[in-house]
Amino acid sequence: MDESSQRVAVVVGGASGIGAAIATAFTTDGWRTVVADLPSTGAAPVDVTDEDSVAALLDGVLAEHGRIDTVVNSAGVSTLGNVVDLAADEWRRVVDVCLTGAFLVLKHAGQRLAEGGSVISLSSLNARQPGAGLAPYCAAKAGLSMLTQVAALELGPRGIRVNAIAPGLVVTPLTQPAMEIPGIEDDYLENTPLGRSGRPDEIAAAALYLATAEWVTGEVLDINGGAHLMRYPDLNKHVLAAFG
Repeated sequence: MDESSQRVAVVVGGASGIGAAIATAFTTDGWRTVVADLPSTGAAPVDVTDEDSVAALLDGVLAEHGRIDTVVNSAGVSTLGNVVDLAADEWRRVVDVCLTGAFLVLKHAGQRLAEGGSVISLSSLNARQPGAGLAPYCAAKAGLSMLTQVAALELGPRGIRVNAIAPGLVVTPLTQPAMEIPGIEDDYLENTPLGRSGRPDEIAAAALYLATAEWVTGEVLDINGGAHLMRYPDLNKHVLAAFG
């Protein structure tokens, strides 16, 4: 394939977990794929909380490849703590990565994308389903869903599509620590009609679909085995049972 006509994808937060699966899916589909993550991962370095870092990453991709067709933002962090006990710095840390970071990626991707390009953000089941102890994560992901819709309105006239994927339980390095607490995974699965957790490659397939779905924008695609139809697990109960 002529490189000048080969589509280019940038996967932010693509060094592990769902992001890595997305990067693999794009590469397998024939895209030139740039994986970006924190410098310690060995990927193209980016800090989504630093606007200059995000801009430099995308400018570098443009300089090397001449175009950007899709930007996927899968960077994320979480924490566990009740609202009345949570340190403000911990709130800011989660919101800065999950919401402000997503805004910065969207802002600079929107300035540089080729016509007909797309931005895909990784939201969460927690965008619509509250979880005790997850206030900053839930708030950030709910905000990201609305940000996705606003950006879709604004960028639509340029032919740029903006969508998000909201996974349920997918066991990754981000979720693994919680899954090691007795009772939490079972509680998730009891509240998932299809009775199992998701796989990173299933989320990756959705990202590839959204990157090429030319009449889809402003969508927050729930992929959670039906978990949004039930209740969110009581994480605090299981943490208290395990640690007192």
